[in-house]
Amino acid sequence: MENLKFCEHCGNKINNDAVICPKCGYQVEELKTTKPNNNPQIIINNSNTNTNTVNAAGPSKKCDKWIALILCIFFGCLGVHKFYEGKAGLGILYILTFGLFGIGILIDIIIILCKPNPYYV
Repeated sequence: MENLKFCEHCGNKINNDAVICPKCGYQVEELKTTKPNNNPQIIINNSNTNTNTVNAAGPSKKCDKWIALILCIFFGCLGVHKFYEGKAGLGILYILTFGLFGIGILIDIIIILCKPNPYYV
């Protein structure tokens, strides 16, 4: 017969020597001690295969704070300041809702004033 047993928690077939079920993660039996001082031998088989990448291109667009502010004040209901930042979807939303009913324009004025000059989008 194969060297298998059943997990008492999920019922899947697992290796007879398994202490933790690989399917459900529950402990199926006590750890076997191999040293006389009763410390269990624990082997951790974790390996990190992640690779970190850096976007060498940097920020995509450099915008001037004061130009964006002037566009927002005079043409905010048309979303021109959003098109200037390269956010065409929000620009169209501002056109359809007249600057998010004016509330979006007021919020954008405050946000633009708090940004450094130049800022990157």
